[in-house]
Amino acid sequence: MPLIRALLLTLAFSSAIPAADKIDFNRDVRPILSNKCLTCHGPDPEGLQAGLRLDHPETAMSQLESGKTAIVANVPERSELLVRVTTSDEDLRMPPADHGDRLSGREVDILKQWILEGAPFARHWAYVKPTTPAVPEIRDEDRQWIRNNIDAFVLDGMIRHGLRPSDEADRYSIVRRVFLDLTGLPPSLEEVDAFVGNTDSDAYEQLVDDLLNRPAFGEHWARLWLDLARYADSAGYADDPPRTIWAYRDWVIRAFNADMPFNQFTVEQLAGDLLPNASEDQLIATAFHRNTLTNNEGGTQDEEFRNVAVVDRVNTTMAVWMGTTMACAQCHNHKYDPISQEEYFRFFAVFNNTQDADRRDEGPTLELFTAEQKERKRQLEAQIAALDDELARPTEQLQRSQNQWEERLRKPADWVTVRPSAIQLSQGGTADIAADGS
Repeated sequence: MPLIRALLLTLAFSSAIPAADKIDFNRDVRPILSNKCLTCHGPDPEGLQAGLRLDHPETAMSQLESGKTAIVANVPERSELLVRVTTSDEDLRMPPADHGDRLSGREVDILKQWILEGAPFARHWAYVKPTTPAVPEIRDEDRQWIRNNIDAFVLDGMIRHGLRPSDEADRYSIVRRVFLDLTGLPPSLEEVDAFVGNTDSDAYEQLVDDLLNRPAFGEHWARLWLDLARYADSAGYADDPPRTIWAYRDWVIRAFNADMPFNQFTVEQLAGDLLPNASEDQLIATAFHRNTLTNNEGGTQDEEFRNVAVVDRVNTTMAVWMGTTMACAQCHNHKYDPISQEEYFRFFAVFNNTQDADRRDEGPTLELFTAEQKERKRQLEAQIAALDDELARPTEQLQRSQNQWEERLRKPADWVTVRPSAIQLSQGGTADIAADGS
C-alpha cells in the first residue's frame, strides 16, 4: 500500500524518455514511424509512395529504384531516411510540409541512435509473448518498502526519477480503500471499527476474503465487463425502445462472484449455444453479442443494420479479447497493425451466420423464468403428470362398462338375408327370382 500514491507519477514519467540508453523499437521508434511516415510508406498499397515501406526491415533496408537505401544498419550517414528528415530543402524534406510537421530534434536523435545500433525491428508489442523480467535490485536501506516483486519494480522506477514512497497508510485508510476497490461501496462505521480492532496477523486477508464473497463484489466489477460488452437496457438509435436483456447482466455478475475461469467465461459468451447440450446459462451468456443496436425507425433497411450489427461484433470481439482495434481494416489494409482487409472479412464471415436480422421484436429470443416462476412451473408440471397418470389408469366404473360392452360384442349375430322384391332389366328381357333370393 505505501507505493500506491506514487504509482501514477511513475507511469507518467516512464513514457517520457527511454528508460535505458539502448533504444527500444516498440517504445521509441515505432511511434515516430507510425505518426510521421507510415501514411505514405506503410502497408497500404494504394497510398504507397516511391515503393518504400518502412514497416518491415526487408523493405526498409532494400535498395530503391533510385539506388538509395532508406536505412543502412549501423551507418546513419548513408541512410536516406535521416537525410530526408533533416534536410533544409523543402522539396526533399520528409514528411512533406502538407503532410505534417518536421521531426523534432529528439525524434531525429532516436532514429540516429537506433540505426547506429543496427536498426533492429521488433514485432508490434501487442503480439510479443510476455517474458518474466529480472526483479530489480533494491538497496538494503530501501527494502523496508518491499512487500512483493511488484513493489520492487515500482520503487526502482521511483528511485530513478528521484521520488520516494509516501508514508504507509493507516488502517482506517486501508479498510476504506479495500472496500471501494472490491465493492465500490464505502464501509460502515461498524465495519471500519471491526477491521481496525482486529489484531490477527491476517486481518487484511480476512477482510479481502469477506469482500470477495459478497454479492457486491460481482455487481461492482461486472460493470467494467458490461461496458466492454456495450450492455444497455434499451435498443439504441433515435427511438431507443426498452430491451429485456437483464438476464445477461445477471449472468456476468454471477460469473464474477463464482470466480469463473476466464477460458470458460470466453467460450460461453462467444459460442455457448454451440456447446453440446447447452444449458440455459450458457445460452444466456451468448447475449454478449446481442447487445448490438436495433433500428426500428420506419423506412430503414433491415439488411443494412443487420450488417452494422455484424461489423460491431467483429470490432468488439477483437478489441475485447485481442486488445486490437480492427475497424480500420473494414475499408483497407490496416495502416499500423498487421491486419489486412481480407482477414477482416474472413473474421466477418464467422459472425455473418446469426439468425437475428434487425427485427422489431429482436428475435430470436430466449424465454426465461425467474426462480419463483420456475418453482411454480415445476409444481404445475407435477400436477399435470399426476393427472395424466390418473387418466392412464382405468376406474372401476370404466372397467365395468368396458366389460359389458365387450360381452355384448361376443353374442352371435342374427343374420338377415335381403331378398329383392322385383327385377327390372335396362336392356329388355326377363329374369326370375330364385327361391334362395338369387
